[in-house]
Parts: sequence; C-alpha cells; structure tokens
Amino acid sequence: MVAHFGTRLRKGAMTTAVAAAAVAALSASQAPGVTTDGQGRQTTGADAESTPDGNGDGSATGNSPYYTDLPPLNTPVPAPTIGTPAATGEAEAGIPATVLDAYKKAADSLSASKPGCNLPWELLAAIGKVESGQARGGNVDAAGTTITPILGPVLNGNGFANIGDTDGGAYDGDSTYDRAVGPMQFIPSTWEWAGEDGNGDGKKDPNNIYDAALAAGNYLCRFSWDLSDQADLNSAILSYNNSTEYLNTVLSWLEYYRKGTHEVPDGTGALPSNRSDGSDGATTSPSPSPSPSTPSTPSTPAPTPPKPSPPSGGGTTTPSPTPPGPTLPTTPTPTETVDHLEDAGTGALTATAGDTFGEQVAVRTETKAGKAVAKVRVRFTIVGDTTDATFTGGETVATVVTDSAGTATAPALVAGEKTGDFIVRTTVVGRTLTGLDYTASVTARQADTLVRTSDTALTCVPGGEFADQVEVKATYNGAVADKVAATATLIKSADDATENDKGPYFKDADGNTVRTLADLTTDADGLLKLPKLYADDTTGTFLLRITTTGGATLTVELTVAAAATPEPEPTTTA
Repeated sequence: MVAHFGTRLRKGAMTTAVAAAAVAALSASQAPGVTTDGQGRQTTGADAESTPDGNGDGSATGNSPYYTDLPPLNTPVPAPTIGTPAATGEAEAGIPATVLDAYKKAADSLSASKPGCNLPWELLAAIGKVESGQARGGNVDAAGTTITPILGPVLNGNGFANIGDTDGGAYDGDSTYDRAVGPMQFIPSTWEWAGEDGNGDGKKDPNNIYDAALAAGNYLCRFSWDLSDQADLNSAILSYNNSTEYLNTVLSWLEYYRKGTHEVPDGTGALPSNRSDGSDGATTSPSPSPSPSTPSTPSTPAPTPPKPSPPSGGGTTTPSPTPPGPTLPTTPTPTETVDHLEDAGTGALTATAGDTFGEQVAVRTETKAGKAVAKVRVRFTIVGDTTDATFTGGETVATVVTDSAGTATAPALVAGEKTGDFIVRTTVVGRTLTGLDYTASVTARQADTLVRTSDTALTCVPGGEFADQVEVKATYNGAVADKVAATATLIKSADDATENDKGPYFKDADGNTVRTLADLTTDADGLLKLPKLYADDTTGTFLLRITTTGGATLTVELTVAAAATPEPEPTTTA
C-alpha cells in the first residue's frame, strides 16, 4: 500500500490542495509501537503490532484486508499515466441510493444519541468505500440487505490475523475460523456486542447496510470521542482497522466525499479494484472456501507432460512418484496454548451508585501446566440488562491483551444508578473455554448527616400556610451527598413515627392533603427543598421527620398557633 500511495503521488496529477491533504493525513498517522485494543484504547508493548499471533480482535474488522484505491485526482486535464487509474471521473462520487440513505440515517441517529461525537455521514461512506466498495456497488435489496453475502478472507493466520470461530458459523458460514462480514466488514466477535438494529425490523444483521452503518457509527463514537477533533478522528479510524495505510486511505475518501457526492441507482456504483492483500475483493460466497474466479480471457492450456521413454532394455516402466516434501511443524499461537483462566487477585467489587469501583477485574491466561501466556486477548463483558454500570469510557465490553505475566486487567468499572448485583464475564477471544464470572454490587447513594440550611422558626396560623419552605443539606463522611433518596413524613410524636392525621400537611398536584413525601432526591449540591407546607385548624407543636438512604435523620419542629391579639391601647381622658 505504501508503494501504491507513493505512485499516486508521483503521477503529477494532484492539485496543491489534494497533495496538502495527503501530507496532512500522513503526518496525522499513529506513532510506531502504538495501537488500539478492542475498545479503541491505545496500548503499547506486546500488542503494538498486528500479527497473526495478535489474534486480530483489536478492531471492528479483525484488521482484515481492505480496498486501497484512492479518490480521483481532480485536475482538468489528467497527466499521462501508465495503466488504468484506480478511479476516474465523477462516477466515484456516486453512492448507491440505499447505501447513501443508510449512512445519512445512521449519522442522524448518532447526532441525537451522541451529539458530542460529531459523526459526519461522509466518514461512514469513506469506511464503506474502503471496506466493501459501498456494498459492492450497492448490490442490496430494497431493505438494504446484501443480495449475496460479502465476506472477507478466512482469518486463519495465513497472512492475516488468527481468529478461531466465535459464532459457530452463524454470520460467516465458517465454523472453524472467523471472517469479516457484510458491507462494513465486522468480524462476528465484534458484531456480537457492537451490532445494531438500524432499520427497526427487530434483527441485528451485519449483512444489512442500515444495521451495519449504525453499528459502525456507534463503534466510532465510543469513549466520548469527538470526531471533529483530528486526534480523536484518527483514533476512531485506527480502532476500526489498525493500519496507518488504512487511516490514510479512509481520510482521503472522507475529504473527497466532503467535496460533493450524488446518489446513483442501487447496483450501479463504481467498484474498486485494488486490495491490501492483492486479491480482487471480498469473497461473496458464504462458503469458507474461496470461490473459483472466471478469467476475463481464455486461459492457456497447461502443457502436456512428455511420456517417459522406455528403458534401453525394452519393456515399459512406471515413473516413480515424486516424494512429498517434508511436513513442517506448526507452531501454535499463544491463544492456542491457553488451557484456562485463573483469577489474578481481583478484590471485592463493590461501589456506591455513580462511583468508580475501587477494584478492577484481573485474570491470568495459563497453559494446562499452569504457565502464564502473554499476548492473548481477553474479553471482559458486563452481562445482562439489570445494571447500567459500564467500564471507563461508557462501554459494556472491553478487550485487553495479557502482559508478559499473562495478566489482563479490565478497565475500571463505573457504577450507574441501578443498585444490586451484576456479572462481569471474562473469556479468551478466539477460544471456546470456560470463562470466569465475577459478581459486582452497586449500593444506593447514602447520607449520614442532614442539617437545615436556615434556622428560621417555622410557624403558621390555623388554616394558613408556612412562610418558609424547609430546605436541608445532606452529607456523607463530610462530603456532599448528591442524588440520595429521601422521605419526608409528618409524624405523630418523637416516639411514634407513624404518619400524623392532623396538623401541617403538603398538597399533591390535585390539591389533596399529603403528609408523606416519598421518592425525594437531593440535588447535585446535596440540597433538598421540600414543597410548601400548610396548616389545618389544629394548633400545637408538630414534627416533620426527614430520612435518607444511609441512615441520616432530621426532625424539624413546626408550630401552629393563633395570631396574638394586640393589646388595646390605653384610653386617655382630658
């Protein structure tokens, strides 16, 4: 790809603007020795290179091959070139109607759900061009599903990453190894957690452009990346396919599409021709075996081998078969040597709602003999929909490569607002091994102290309303206790906390008398301001009790008394 890119630069047909863009793209590429893990986090060391041993699950595509064609060089009179250019004229600016619609709808959805991401639909178009040639020129049906499946090569470590089957062949038709699937080329293990239902049909199908485009958009927008920032944009693209050449190619198409595109009928899009693996494109057969290609010109018949000459002594002889070459031993990848997972000192996983867990899940990959295995990808997954906890960055799945001690440590867990237990499951990517499950617990936010923010006496006349509203501040261990649940009840006495049936009261939305307020919550500053209080005709001293999760309690006195009668002024006589 480097040579190809350089050749295009040397052809002399680039304008100054395009040349500047190419240089900018090159200069923005990632530094050597730095890559991204399965969730886009930058890592170094053992995971710094994409190799078959690396297992390839650190990207949406498993670092599968892609189209390397660059956009047309927009000059009025192209300079003479040798051979056929990779792209010509305005045909390359045409995007098939259904594919274009899917990109725009995905970007619109992301602008609502993740407005800070600033995802341009042109980025989805650029990735779709590089991954599948816009779904093979828009070869999709009316619902957006590819008419024939688009599959990448078998990821068996033979020139590509080595990713053993993770889906039982459900998506890619291969029950031995994984393959990138669909117009956006997701590998099954990534689609399993990143898949989306973009067309609302209740299914998540990587072969459907609406589903795949929305999944790609969400994948690019994770970790609060702002794609209007060049560094975040580069990180997002590299997390999709970890290759500097890939980054530069996608950025070139992004810039091209931003200058203008138009809609073309489905099935008429321009097809790219050059691939990073030297093939002619992603396989379209669901069979794991490559389909035979039909040559464009008649093939030359293979020469007929000469008949063996008879020996000088007469008779015939049978030629001896050529002995097969020696069978070279196959060296297993690190992933293939893993026998089981062991806990690596994970502590108790507990946190208060909204807080970061103090402990992180850590596991070690080991051989059958108990030897640690480095350079193995371990996936951590928050299981189920009973929790809103996430890993740092807002995702529920994280992939981490084991270090030299065979240990993988998950990103920190962040508790949501839902309380209770949930499971963090650990598995080895590319192997069907029993995983380890860890139970994590989220407890409700708490307060241990409540105080009034004012010392003004709370008084009222019978049948009137209290002039001041009750406001309290909650703290926990001296710090502000925000979003803490509270209850306020007008009680009978200090020794009887049952609800009073007379005296002061609140009003509900319909103006009815209410003497208990549940589902109250302190604000970000730990403050809680109660609604206005009213009094019936009963006079006396009454009690308002406020309690919170965590045991904080405050009792407030309320006085209802008739207004004092002013003493008559003394009468004077002349």
